[in-house]
Amino acid sequence: MIPAQFDYLRPASLQEASEALAADEDAKVLAGGQSLLPLLRLRLAYPSLLVDVSGLSELNGIRDEGEHVFIGATATHDEVMRSPEVTAGCPLVALAAATVADPAVRHRGTFGGSLAHADPAGDLPAVALALECVMVTSSREIPAADFFLDYLETALGPGEILLGVRVPKLGPGWGFHYEKFHRTAQAWAIVGVAAAVRRSNGSIEEARIGLTNMGPTPLRASATEAALRGAELGDAVARACSEAAEGTSPTADLHAQPDYRRHLAQVLTQRAIRAAAGSP
Repeated sequence: MIPAQFDYLRPASLQEASEALAADEDAKVLAGGQSLLPLLRLRLAYPSLLVDVSGLSELNGIRDEGEHVFIGATATHDEVMRSPEVTAGCPLVALAAATVADPAVRHRGTFGGSLAHADPAGDLPAVALALECVMVTSSREIPAADFFLDYLETALGPGEILLGVRVPKLGPGWGFHYEKFHRTAQAWAIVGVAAAVRRSNGSIEEARIGLTNMGPTPLRASATEAALRGAELGDAVARACSEAAEGTSPTADLHAQPDYRRHLAQVLTQRAIRAAAGSP
Protein backbone atom coordinates (compact mmCIF):
# COMPACT_ATOMS: atom_id res chain seq x y z
CA MET A 1 0.00 0.00 0.00
CA ILE A 2 1.16 3.55 -0.71
CA PRO A 3 1.62 5.84 2.34
CA ALA A 4 -0.50 8.94 2.77
CA GLN A 5 1.08 12.19 1.63
CA PHE A 6 3.56 13.87 3.99
CA ASP A 7 6.26 16.55 3.93
CA TYR A 8 9.92 15.71 4.48
CA LEU A 9 12.59 17.70 6.34
CA ARG A 10 16.26 16.87 6.75
CA PRO A 11 17.35 19.41 9.38
CA ALA A 12 20.87 20.79 9.52
CA SER A 13 20.85 21.09 13.32
CA LEU A 14 19.27 19.63 16.41
CA GLN A 15 17.58 22.95 17.10
CA GLU A 16 15.97 22.98 13.66
CA ALA A 17 14.71 19.43 14.19
CA SER A 18 13.27 20.25 17.63
CA GLU A 19 11.56 23.39 16.36
CA ALA A 20 9.97 21.51 13.44
CA LEU A 21 8.66 18.78 15.74
CA ALA A 22 7.36 21.26 18.30
CA ALA A 23 5.52 23.24 15.62
CA ASP A 24 3.62 20.24 14.23
CA GLU A 25 1.98 17.77 16.62
CA ASP A 26 1.53 15.30 13.75
CA ALA A 27 5.23 15.27 12.81
CA LYS A 28 7.29 12.11 13.29
CA VAL A 29 11.01 11.51 13.68
CA LEU A 30 12.64 9.37 11.00
CA ALA A 31 16.01 7.66 11.50
CA GLY A 32 16.39 4.07 10.25
CA GLY A 33 12.68 3.82 9.51
CA GLN A 34 12.40 0.09 10.12
CA SER A 35 9.53 0.52 12.59
CA LEU A 36 7.91 3.62 11.09
CA LEU A 37 7.88 2.77 7.38
CA PRO A 38 5.70 -0.36 7.74
CA LEU A 39 3.14 1.71 9.66
CA LEU A 40 3.16 4.30 6.89
CA ARG A 41 2.69 1.72 4.17
CA LEU A 42 -0.21 0.11 6.04
CA ARG A 43 -1.66 3.57 6.73
CA LEU A 44 -1.63 2.93 10.45
CA ALA A 45 0.23 6.24 10.87
CA TYR A 46 -0.54 9.53 9.13
CA PRO A 47 2.27 12.00 9.89
CA SER A 48 2.07 15.36 8.19
CA LEU A 49 5.85 15.74 8.38
CA LEU A 50 8.82 13.39 8.66
CA VAL A 51 11.88 14.91 10.31
CA ASP A 52 14.94 12.91 9.23
CA VAL A 53 17.50 13.06 12.07
CA SER A 54 19.88 10.47 10.64
CA GLY A 55 22.41 13.13 9.66
CA LEU A 56 22.66 14.85 13.06
CA SER A 57 26.05 14.27 14.69
CA GLU A 58 24.64 14.68 18.21
CA LEU A 59 22.81 11.36 17.79
CA ASN A 60 25.78 9.34 16.51
CA GLY A 61 28.38 7.16 18.14
CA ILE A 62 29.00 4.70 20.93
CA ARG A 63 31.42 5.59 23.71
CA ASP A 64 32.64 4.35 27.08
CA GLU A 65 31.83 6.82 29.86
CA GLY A 66 33.45 4.97 32.73
CA GLU A 67 30.51 3.64 34.74
CA HIS A 68 28.25 3.72 31.68
CA VAL A 69 28.27 3.09 27.96
CA PHE A 70 26.57 5.79 25.92
CA ILE A 71 24.83 4.52 22.79
CA GLY A 72 23.79 7.22 20.33
CA ALA A 73 20.19 7.09 19.17
CA THR A 74 21.11 6.59 15.51
CA ALA A 75 23.57 3.75 16.15
CA THR A 76 22.26 0.78 14.18
CA HIS A 77 21.49 -2.56 15.79
CA ASP A 78 24.40 -4.05 13.86
CA GLU A 79 26.78 -1.40 15.20
CA VAL A 80 25.54 -2.02 18.73
CA MET A 81 25.92 -5.79 18.61
CA ARG A 82 29.47 -5.49 17.20
CA SER A 83 30.66 -2.61 19.38
CA PRO A 84 33.60 -3.53 21.67
CA GLU A 85 32.34 -1.00 24.22
CA VAL A 86 28.90 -2.61 24.32
CA THR A 87 30.02 -6.24 24.32
CA ALA A 88 32.50 -5.56 27.12
CA GLY A 89 30.47 -3.15 29.24
CA CYS A 90 26.85 -4.19 28.75
CA PRO A 91 26.72 -7.55 26.97
CA LEU A 92 22.97 -8.01 27.48
CA VAL A 93 22.38 -5.13 25.05
CA ALA A 94 24.60 -6.79 22.44
CA LEU A 95 22.86 -10.16 22.94
CA ALA A 96 19.41 -8.64 22.46
CA ALA A 97 20.44 -6.46 19.50
CA ALA A 98 21.67 -9.59 17.71
CA THR A 99 18.15 -11.07 17.88
CA VAL A 100 16.39 -8.08 16.29
CA ALA A 101 14.63 -9.13 13.06
CA ASP A 102 17.19 -10.06 10.38
CA PRO A 103 20.54 -8.68 9.10
CA ALA A 104 18.90 -6.29 6.64
CA VAL A 105 16.81 -4.68 9.38
CA ARG A 106 19.72 -4.65 11.83
CA HIS A 107 21.84 -2.72 9.34
CA ARG A 108 19.18 0.00 8.94
CA GLY A 109 17.19 0.04 12.17
CA THR A 110 18.47 2.23 14.99
CA PHE A 111 18.86 1.60 18.70
CA GLY A 112 17.18 4.84 19.72
CA GLY A 113 14.45 4.47 17.13
CA SER A 114 13.43 1.10 18.56
CA LEU A 115 13.18 2.54 22.06
CA ALA A 116 11.35 5.71 21.00
CA HIS A 117 8.90 3.61 18.95
CA ALA A 118 8.09 1.79 22.23
CA ASP A 119 6.54 -1.33 20.77
CA PRO A 120 6.16 -3.75 23.72
CA ALA A 121 6.98 -6.61 21.33
CA GLY A 122 10.35 -5.02 20.53
CA ASP A 123 13.41 -6.61 22.09
CA LEU A 124 15.28 -3.56 23.34
CA PRO A 125 12.72 -1.80 25.60
CA ALA A 126 12.68 -4.72 28.05
CA VAL A 127 16.48 -4.75 28.09
CA ALA A 128 16.61 -1.02 28.81
CA LEU A 129 14.15 -1.52 31.66
CA ALA A 130 16.04 -4.47 33.18
CA LEU A 131 19.38 -2.64 33.05
CA GLU A 132 17.83 0.57 34.41
CA CYS A 133 19.10 2.63 31.50
CA VAL A 134 18.73 6.39 31.28
CA MET A 135 17.34 8.04 28.16
CA VAL A 136 19.21 11.22 27.29
CA THR A 137 17.06 13.67 25.34
CA SER A 138 17.56 17.12 23.91
CA SER A 139 16.29 18.66 27.15
CA ARG A 140 16.60 16.15 30.06
CA GLU A 141 17.39 12.63 31.25
CA ILE A 142 14.60 10.09 31.76
CA PRO A 143 15.03 6.76 33.62
CA ALA A 144 13.79 3.80 31.59
CA ALA A 145 11.21 3.08 34.31
CA ASP A 146 9.57 6.43 33.54
CA PHE A 147 10.07 6.43 29.77
CA PHE A 148 7.53 3.87 28.52
CA LEU A 149 4.03 5.12 29.26
CA ASP A 150 1.66 3.04 27.12
CA TYR A 151 1.43 1.18 23.84
CA LEU A 152 3.68 3.07 21.36
CA GLU A 153 3.77 6.00 23.80
CA THR A 154 6.77 7.43 25.63
CA ALA A 155 7.51 10.36 27.92
CA LEU A 156 9.05 12.35 25.06
CA GLY A 157 7.38 15.75 24.87
CA PRO A 158 6.73 18.05 21.89
CA GLY A 159 9.99 18.89 20.17
CA GLU A 160 11.96 16.53 22.44
CA ILE A 161 14.39 14.21 20.66
CA LEU A 162 16.12 11.13 22.03
CA LEU A 163 19.87 11.72 21.70
CA GLY A 164 21.03 8.43 23.11
CA VAL A 165 20.93 5.98 25.99
CA ARG A 166 23.23 5.72 28.99
CA VAL A 167 23.61 2.03 29.87
CA PRO A 168 25.07 1.21 33.31
CA LYS A 169 27.90 -1.28 33.53
CA LEU A 170 26.87 -3.81 36.15
CA GLY A 171 30.42 -5.01 36.73
CA PRO A 172 31.96 -8.31 37.88
CA GLY A 173 29.78 -11.15 39.12
CA TRP A 174 26.91 -10.51 36.74
CA GLY A 175 25.69 -12.87 34.04
CA PHE A 176 23.32 -12.01 31.22
CA HIS A 177 20.96 -13.66 28.78
CA TYR A 178 18.14 -12.77 26.40
CA GLU A 179 15.63 -15.54 25.70
CA LYS A 180 13.04 -15.05 22.97
CA PHE A 181 10.24 -17.07 21.40
CA HIS A 182 9.12 -16.02 17.93
CA ARG A 183 7.75 -17.63 14.80
CA THR A 184 10.44 -16.55 12.31
CA ALA A 185 13.61 -14.47 12.37
CA GLN A 186 11.73 -11.46 11.03
CA ALA A 187 8.78 -11.72 13.43
CA TRP A 188 8.22 -9.80 16.64
CA ALA A 189 8.75 -11.73 19.86
CA ILE A 190 5.67 -13.55 21.09
CA VAL A 191 7.40 -13.32 24.48
CA GLY A 192 10.95 -12.34 25.38
CA VAL A 193 12.91 -12.24 28.64
CA ALA A 194 15.97 -10.12 29.41
CA ALA A 195 17.81 -11.39 32.47
CA ALA A 196 20.76 -10.12 34.48
CA VAL A 197 21.88 -12.21 37.46
CA ARG A 198 24.51 -11.61 40.14
CA ARG A 199 25.67 -14.71 41.99
CA SER A 200 27.70 -15.23 45.15
CA ASN A 201 28.66 -18.48 46.89
CA GLY A 202 26.30 -20.52 44.73
CA SER A 203 23.20 -18.42 45.35
CA ILE A 204 21.59 -15.53 43.54
CA GLU A 205 22.17 -12.18 45.24
CA GLU A 206 20.22 -10.10 42.74
CA ALA A 207 18.23 -10.63 39.56
CA ARG A 208 16.82 -8.14 37.10
CA ILE A 209 14.23 -9.37 34.62
CA GLY A 210 12.59 -7.46 31.77
CA LEU A 211 9.61 -8.92 29.93
CA THR A 212 8.87 -8.38 26.25
CA ASN A 213 5.27 -8.41 24.93
CA MET A 214 3.57 -9.10 28.24
CA GLY A 215 1.56 -5.86 28.36
CA PRO A 216 1.22 -2.46 26.68
CA THR A 217 4.74 -1.55 27.86
CA PRO A 218 7.85 -3.54 28.76
CA LEU A 219 7.60 -4.85 32.32
CA ARG A 220 9.83 -5.96 35.17
CA ALA A 221 9.07 -9.39 36.63
CA SER A 222 9.20 -7.93 40.13
CA ALA A 223 7.72 -10.92 41.97
CA THR A 224 10.28 -13.27 40.46
CA GLU A 225 13.13 -10.83 41.13
CA ALA A 226 12.15 -10.74 44.81
CA ALA A 227 11.71 -14.51 45.03
CA LEU A 228 15.15 -15.14 43.49
CA ARG A 229 16.99 -13.01 46.02
CA GLY A 230 19.14 -15.40 48.04
CA ALA A 231 17.85 -18.47 46.17
CA GLU A 232 20.14 -21.35 45.34
CA LEU A 233 20.09 -22.73 41.83
CA GLY A 234 17.70 -25.64 41.65
CA ASP A 235 14.05 -26.03 42.52
CA ALA A 236 14.01 -22.55 44.09
CA VAL A 237 14.60 -21.02 40.66
CA ALA A 238 11.69 -22.96 39.15
CA ARG A 239 9.38 -21.84 41.97
CA ALA A 240 10.46 -18.22 41.63
CA CYS A 241 10.04 -18.22 37.87
CA SER A 242 6.50 -19.57 38.19
CA GLU A 243 5.62 -16.04 39.34
CA ALA A 244 7.10 -14.34 36.26
CA ALA A 245 3.71 -13.44 34.75
CA GLU A 246 2.34 -11.92 37.96
CA GLY A 247 1.03 -8.42 37.34
CA THR A 248 1.23 -8.70 33.54
CA SER A 249 -1.56 -8.11 31.02
CA PRO A 250 -0.63 -9.90 27.81
CA THR A 251 -2.85 -9.41 24.77
CA ALA A 252 -4.53 -11.95 22.50
CA ASP A 253 -3.74 -12.01 18.79
CA LEU A 254 -3.41 -14.45 15.90
CA HIS A 255 -0.22 -15.91 17.34
CA ALA A 256 -0.95 -16.39 21.04
CA GLN A 257 -3.61 -16.10 23.72
CA PRO A 258 -2.88 -14.47 27.11
CA ASP A 259 -2.65 -17.77 29.00
CA TYR A 260 -0.12 -19.08 26.47
CA ARG A 261 1.99 -15.93 26.84
CA ARG A 262 1.88 -16.28 30.63
CA HIS A 263 3.10 -19.86 30.34
CA LEU A 264 5.86 -18.78 27.95
CA ALA A 265 6.93 -16.04 30.36
CA GLN A 266 7.41 -18.63 33.11
CA VAL A 267 9.32 -21.05 30.90
CA LEU A 268 11.51 -18.45 29.19
CA THR A 269 12.28 -16.68 32.46
CA GLN A 270 13.57 -19.90 33.96
CA ARG A 271 15.72 -20.54 30.87
CA ALA A 272 17.07 -16.99 30.90
CA ILE A 273 17.87 -17.02 34.62
CA ARG A 274 19.66 -20.35 34.42
CA ALA A 275 21.63 -19.24 31.36
CA ALA A 276 22.56 -15.92 32.96
CA ALA A 277 23.61 -17.72 36.15
CA GLY A 278 25.71 -20.19 34.20
CA SER A 279 23.61 -23.17 35.24
CA PRO A 280 22.42 -25.92 32.81
